[in-house]
Amino acid sequence: MIRVHARLGEGHTSIEVDGHEEHAEDGRVCAAITAITQTALLGLRQYAEQFPDLVSVEITEENT
Repeated sequence: MIRVHARLGEGHTSIEVDGHEEHAEDGRVCAAITAITQTALLGLRQYAEQFPDLVSVEITEENT
């Protein structure tokens, strides 16, 4: 099962995605969630590169 946990508050938003889907429709659900999440991160990174004095994006890769 894929779990998406979003926290919204005054001036902040946090989104955490974890889990894996291995059964339904040959993993297409997992691939779709990954594509949406990665697209959002890449878009934020590109925006930060255009406006470095206004936006900072930090993406860290963790090895588990």
